Amino acid sequence: MANLMNGFASLQCKAMVHVHKGHMQALGMACLSPNRRAQLHISSSPHFIGTKIVNASQQHMRHRVNSIRASSLSCLQDDATKYFDFVVIGSGVAGLRYALEVSKHGSVAIITKAEPHESNTNYAQGGVSAVLCPSDSVESHMQDTIVAGAYLCDEETVRVVCTEGPERVKELIAMGASFDHGEDGRLHLAREGGHSHNRIVHSADMTGREIERALLQAVDNDDNISLFGHHFAIDLLTCQNNGEIYCYGVDSLDTETQKAVRFISKVTLLASGGAGHIYPTTTNPLVATGDGIAMSHRAQAVISNMEFVQFHPTALSDDGLPLKPVKTRENAFLITEAVRGDGGILYNQSMERFMPLYDDRAELAPRDVVARSIDDQLKKRGEKYVLLDISHRPRENVLAHFPNIAAECLRHGLDITQQPIPVVPAAHYMCGGVRAGLHGETNVKGLYVAGEVACTGLHGANRLASNSLLEALVFARRAVQPSIDHMFDAVVDPSFAKKWARPMLSVSLRDNILSDIVERTKQARMELHSIMWEYVGIVRSTNRLKHAEWKISDLESEWEQFLFKRGWKPTMVGLEACEMRNLFCCAKLVVKSALARHESRGLHFTEDFPFLEESKRKPTVIFPTNIQELTWSSKPLQKQLQCK
Repeated sequence: MANLMNGFASLQCKAMVHVHKGHMQALGMACLSPNRRAQLHISSSPHFIGTKIVNASQQHMRHRVNSIRASSLSCLQDDATKYFDFVVIGSGVAGLRYALEVSKHGSVAIITKAEPHESNTNYAQGGVSAVLCPSDSVESHMQDTIVAGAYLCDEETVRVVCTEGPERVKELIAMGASFDHGEDGRLHLAREGGHSHNRIVHSADMTGREIERALLQAVDNDDNISLFGHHFAIDLLTCQNNGEIYCYGVDSLDTETQKAVRFISKVTLLASGGAGHIYPTTTNPLVATGDGIAMSHRAQAVISNMEFVQFHPTALSDDGLPLKPVKTRENAFLITEAVRGDGGILYNQSMERFMPLYDDRAELAPRDVVARSIDDQLKKRGEKYVLLDISHRPRENVLAHFPNIAAECLRHGLDITQQPIPVVPAAHYMCGGVRAGLHGETNVKGLYVAGEVACTGLHGANRLASNSLLEALVFARRAVQPSIDHMFDAVVDPSFAKKWARPMLSVSLRDNILSDIVERTKQARMELHSIMWEYVGIVRSTNRLKHAEWKISDLESEWEQFLFKRGWKPTMVGLEACEMRNLFCCAKLVVKSALARHESRGLHFTEDFPFLEESKRKPTVIFPTNIQELTWSSKPLQKQLQCK
């Protein structure tokens, strides 16, 4: 990257830049200019939040005024505090796509927990669903989405996403993303479970990786974007004024230098992904520990639909491989939905096809149906995995469409063109999250959300295959204009950076104490995994959910006491402990939401209420409360300030 500018012609600050593991990271940043605090007009609705957007003439006038306004934050950044117009938390498709748009209007920091490419996007195999075939229609895509979502989807959101999706895909292609084409030169459109048409744009079985590559390349070429790798977001920085909460950035931990870094910003986009690692087996990368959802909950954002955890029906089962992996996988290897869409058939270990017994759509039923069917087979037969067979399809087609899956299985002695693939369900996607409106806005002013961390109402009670990347692209783009409006209106008080308490670093503890804490945290994580899988899995009951609630509470209390007796402070931070804090927070939100839903709908199936009830067809909502929970995971490290 070159020198970084904050988008105002009169304000320039040189940025020191260094190359780190192939990506540019800025050590300094441009100044911000103080403007009036934004007043976003939030109105309540039966479903999701709505924002009033200023018109084009107002926006043009605002740009002119702010382009000549002087800054009072004359380059206050240092190693511990950095100032940006926009801070993006997460480097998946949602965060990167948003950053590339808002960088045209101001300085942008992308902070990401590990390497920039290490996100759920990078592991997405299937593709992006969009209406790109003349025989398909927006109405058909909408209907498929709503049916898969068990009629809990917000219809307006569904229409927006299905309508705007094709244009978002075309934008990716224009940016250099390469998708598969058929012999006729047109995009090859695959079909997956729950879809009535072929509408999945893909790049073999590595679509997410290709999209991530194209977006990261564009970000690297953008002088107004700084990437901060290995920065773990700890807590959002908020203040309160007249009953409204405002977000002004985030505290982070540089996990390579073990230093706390504070990012002050006018606008924050949360695109940090899901919380798959509350379960022992998940297709999510290690970074998916629910950090964004937990931070937002502590910042008093509204949370919705957390009971709807999608278990992908077909993750590779290492138990069924001829050659077992040398070490335990950090995350389960996904066998994309497209294998079933391409004709794959599910069998039990006696080679009996079972899906037609459960649903007329057989292998093309939505994921919640297929996952429960597999779970039922495993429990009835006492087996560890079922078999997914694609070997009856032409060898060249299988290898062309699924080269990554074929290579991974072959590494372990299994040829998918001749043998069935052992598969088992694994935690895959959070349909719930931070409640968002049609422009990604939340009830916290200045905080926007996009991607898996958000609950927009698109997925309802179950996500339709390949709608996740689509949703991320659409909402990342829709959040841009209100973010720009807010940025040009927002006031950033330079004194705020000093008023919030600074996080304490755990490295101040003696090595042996820190080692004990890390080891106990690993044990607590395994115990939480066991609780969630046994009591809050694919099939639930009220009794098991209550047991989970008690067990999680006891485990959390015991873990916190262990830490504090060894000198840990409430404002202290360390990667392992802060991840555990977020996992506890998200696990409790899932259990609380599951207990509140007295019906079986979509991904939430409970034996005590096995039927769908029309009267309960509404989102589960967890509102902010003034009653603070006593646990460390439920409270922000900093006290909330009063805005001036």
